[in-house]
Amino acid sequence: MASKSQNTRGMSPRTWSWIVNSGLILVVIGIILPMFGIPQSSYRWIYAAGALISLVGRFGTQYTGPVLRLRRLTRIEMWASVFFCVAAFFMFYPGAGGRDWLAFTIAGGAILIYTSVMIPREVAKNRRG
Repeated sequence: MASKSQNTRGMSPRTWSWIVNSGLILVVIGIILPMFGIPQSSYRWIYAAGALISLVGRFGTQYTGPVLRLRRLTRIEMWASVFFCVAAFFMFYPGAGGRDWLAFTIAGGAILIYTSVMIPREVAKNRRG
């Protein structure tokens, strides 16, 4: 997907993909740390940094090619990162419930699962003809 992107932001699409992946790894670490009893003051910063890094990386991996469906799917991926950023906000917001951040994380994860299946399928379909 990223190799088919026509990127004009100075860095190669592969570099942007590394940025997105490192942000998502930090998000996963931020999700796993509470299971080990790490205090919230630590893991929420890791999660928030990962959410922000993945959002910045998504701006660099926008598909601008001729296939409308691929453009829409990459925009949907950007919404997953936005959901992660909203979840990070709820980790810091004192009036939020204890599981509000988890709901947005699950929503972002569901979007990523959908797009990780549909983007390669659409790329293969377009290669065939």
